[in-house]
Amino acid sequence: MNKDVLDTVVSAETPEGIAIELRPAGLSSRCYAYLLDMLIRFGLLYVIMVGTALMGGFGMGLMLILLFLFEWFYPVVFELSRWGATPGKRVLGIKVVMDNGLPVTPAASITRNLLRAADFMPALYGFAIVSMLIRRDFKRLGDIAANTLVVYRAPAAAKSTLTDLEPLAPVVALKPEDQAAIVALAARASRLTPDRLDELAALAAWVSGDAGRSGPDVTRRVLAVAQWLLGKR
Repeated sequence: MNKDVLDTVVSAETPEGIAIELRPAGLSSRCYAYLLDMLIRFGLLYVIMVGTALMGGFGMGLMLILLFLFEWFYPVVFELSRWGATPGKRVLGIKVVMDNGLPVTPAASITRNLLRAADFMPALYGFAIVSMLIRRDFKRLGDIAANTLVVYRAPAAAKSTLTDLEPLAPVVALKPEDQAAIVALAARASRLTPDRLDELAALAAWVSGDAGRSGPDVTRRVLAVAQWLLGKR
């Protein structure tokens, strides 16, 4: 597992009041994603330059316009897609979201990308690097201004956790607060890494008769109890 995934966790709450955990992407992952996107842009611009070279002055003007669009709106277009990430970020398994975990808005995406000019100062993204290194959420200046986060996508394994579970009755009577905690864990399961999900499920393993044990099987039984509590019996 990439070590950046374990670096830190940021808690957020959606407008519906659902508590979620977001894992900000570290400096190394974001740098690799940026380099990949740079290679993609250079490749596309090279093709454009070859195509416009035979068009004289008009071709040169067209190339400059496209250069401007690629520099400033390449990330915006992809961040506003259903993936919330440029091709480079998708390869690294990260995406851009709002601070509350919702998809990034057009205004926020434009803001964070326009401020890359400030992040670049004094040279080679010096301000951005310093900002990311001193902040727990690894935000650069553009992210701070736009209220955005670059986070890891929820692993596919966690997303499929609840798909084929048979409801399981708890082995003991549960207080209302215990029931709420189990249901809340199930609601957050798709946003947690498998390791973190197993860790949290182990704390509630007593509800399924697995006290003192942990692992994927224990996690599935705890989540099966959550299905039972939700009335899926």
